[in-house]
Amino acid sequence: MFENTKEYFKMAVRNLKMRSLRSWLTIFGIIMGVFLIMSLLSLSEGIKMTVEKQLMSLGGNMIIVMPGDESNPMASMMYGGDKLEKGDLTMIEKSDGVDTVVPFDYRGVNVRFKDYNKSLAIEGLPIETGLDALRLMQGWSLAEGEWPKTGKKEIVVGSRFREDVFDEKVKIGDEFNIKGKKLIVTGILNSLGAKDDDAAIFMDIELFYDITGEKRGTARMAMVTVAEGANPNVVAEKIKDSLKRSQKKQFGSDDLNYAVITAEKIKGIAGDVLGVIELAVLAFASIAIIVGGIGITNTMYTAVRERTREIGIMKAVGAPNSAILSIFLFEAGIIGLVGGFAGTALGLLAAWSVELYGQVHPMFYFRASFSPWIILFGLTFSFIVGCAAGILPARRAAKLRPIEALRKYE
Repeated sequence: MFENTKEYFKMAVRNLKMRSLRSWLTIFGIIMGVFLIMSLLSLSEGIKMTVEKQLMSLGGNMIIVMPGDESNPMASMMYGGDKLEKGDLTMIEKSDGVDTVVPFDYRGVNVRFKDYNKSLAIEGLPIETGLDALRLMQGWSLAEGEWPKTGKKEIVVGSRFREDVFDEKVKIGDEFNIKGKKLIVTGILNSLGAKDDDAAIFMDIELFYDITGEKRGTARMAMVTVAEGANPNVVAEKIKDSLKRSQKKQFGSDDLNYAVITAEKIKGIAGDVLGVIELAVLAFASIAIIVGGIGITNTMYTAVRERTREIGIMKAVGAPNSAILSIFLFEAGIIGLVGGFAGTALGLLAAWSVELYGQVHPMFYFRASFSPWIILFGLTFSFIVGCAAGILPARRAAKLRPIEALRKYE
């Protein structure tokens, strides 16, 4: 039995070589399908791991508060002009279960460093009261230098300032000029995991107010840590109640115009986004499967038509139906497997290229996933698709009657 199988395999390879152009054109169709599947799978898994890593940095007891619609908080954060007022921040601090409130404000400004001028983001936060929470909850740490002191014109910069923000690397003690104020770099952060943050300048919020002229005591968002033992979801509801009271007192309406988001809610939002990505991957993969499978089926039907007399001779000399079936299935499987090898290699290469591009351009650092199961899936999947697409043509070949097959096929 094993010897027969080896012989059938050799015959399948020989037949494919005799029709090499058609075989390679069919293989090319499989390559494109598997290439699409593998690149999308690798990138989607990589994005998923990146998002999960970002969410882990929030910690379980972190709450984010910002003006805007809670159903679409990121749009409010990026494009909204509203801010948390001083009274809002006070109400948040007084809410039951709140441990620390870290207000954040940010703005894009022109920054001068030596002979370079560049538009960059500056971010203000209360260094004295908020730094411990950021180090504990989000893993902020210095690669070198020290934290700026309150009341002094000192700043820390993101990790990219040591690489590519300016054409010249920034060092401890360098001087920036922002709106006529000279600021000294006292520290450089380790990577915060986001491109924009790693190219930002951080300072005490009072210095931020002085430079930008923003209203003191306001903030675009606040990061809240809950007290030990408190339930973040319960604390979030308490904050909402406090803000509703504040809003009713100021504007006579208790319609909440603030987004109060727990880490759990952020994970839910991210999960929805990842679900859409995975559905898109499945949709593209389905198209690739159909196209590749149709190509193999068409090629195998053509092969059966062209080799009818050959099949008749084989059956006339005693070849059983199983032999004919095996030869054609081997041919279809080989087409699928060869296409799978090439498509997998090209797909992973494309994902790796996007990963390299992503180290320079997009908002987040991310890595494509090259796990063994993805590679094994690509190869196994392509082989199974090849065999499945070849079943009907192979059965047709196996069922040909010797007398009919030996007649000249018109």
